[in-house]
Amino acid sequence: MDHPLVSHKITLLRSVNTSSPEFRHLVEELVTLLAYEATRHVRVEPTTVQTPIAEAHGVALSHPKPLVVPIMRAGLGMLEGMMRLMPSAEVGFVGMTRDEETLQPMTYAERLPHDLTGRQCFVLDPMLATGGSLGGAVEFLVRRGANHITCLCILAAPEGIEHFRELVHELGVPTNLVVAAVDDHLNERGYIVPGLGDAGDRLYGLAE
Repeated sequence: MDHPLVSHKITLLRSVNTSSPEFRHLVEELVTLLAYEATRHVRVEPTTVQTPIAEAHGVALSHPKPLVVPIMRAGLGMLEGMMRLMPSAEVGFVGMTRDEETLQPMTYAERLPHDLTGRQCFVLDPMLATGGSLGGAVEFLVRRGANHITCLCILAAPEGIEHFRELVHELGVPTNLVVAAVDDHLNERGYIVPGLGDAGDRLYGLAE
């Protein structure tokens, strides 16, 4: 996204001097800005409401309602910002981690409807590094029947974007990717450079 407020908040997120409480608050604000763009194609249906003056025609979110899926644990920090814009959406959870040796994703938990046929999903993951975790989550949702997926990330690496593009092309399900900023590259450990560190640790602590 090319927006001065987005750039300003990302700069604050990068700083090692930003505390966890400040980091969480910035992520929440930033995701609300991202969500505005990410929901541009959210499905709606016609409806009519009664104003104090007369009937008015408008739209409401279609059924089944959109499903918001944060990838635990770091994606949980993005949930409040997303739900602020779309409070009637439903929420599911996927727990994924990256094997630091193979850099491949592993699913360790999930709380989702077994049948997502016809559902529009919004996946939250702060960092798109290798693309493994995000791609694994999208594959998981497609296997359950989701037919339109939008992913929201704060930072992305070019290598991760390319890997993600190849993966979703093979899946054949319409998939959008909305990121706040694209960084320079991945280092030898698969971390985004310059990045902002481990998003989960910055949000919740527990850094080694």
